[in-house]
Amino acid sequence: MEKENLNEVPTIADAIGLEVLTVEAERVTGRMPVDARTHQPYGLLHGGASVVLAETLGSVGSHFLVADQGKAAVGVEVNANHVRGVRSGWVHGEAKLIHRGGKMHVWTIEIKDEKERLVCTSRLTVMIIAQPQKNGSAPAEKEE
Repeated sequence: MEKENLNEVPTIADAIGLEVLTVEAERVTGRMPVDARTHQPYGLLHGGASVVLAETLGSVGSHFLVADQGKAAVGVEVNANHVRGVRSGWVHGEAKLIHRGGKMHVWTIEIKDEKERLVCTSRLTVMIIAQPQKNGSAPAEKEE
């Protein structure tokens, strides 16, 4: 998937209004609205929505590091500490690559409110795999 085609495939990001803003070699930024789409029942930003933002930013970053090698990036572990509630407006995320291996990438993601206060800190581990076939199935593993 090319950078310009990032938004051509419908994803959860579309459903919640998440926007990827910048993609650099080891840094990705984005933003997400805090509204009815991303609220939990108390009217606060849902922690799961923050995790979606964090995983999206790191996964997009890894994708653009490996796609030209015929590889894909899939999240295998994500954790998040939610440190501040937000009721409305936008939250902004910044993902930074902290480990780039041949089979695994690790990203740290900070999500902040419009006043630059930390809302969530997250870590994402991404596995680098062979590019899946267009029908969604992965290519058969080669026997050694």
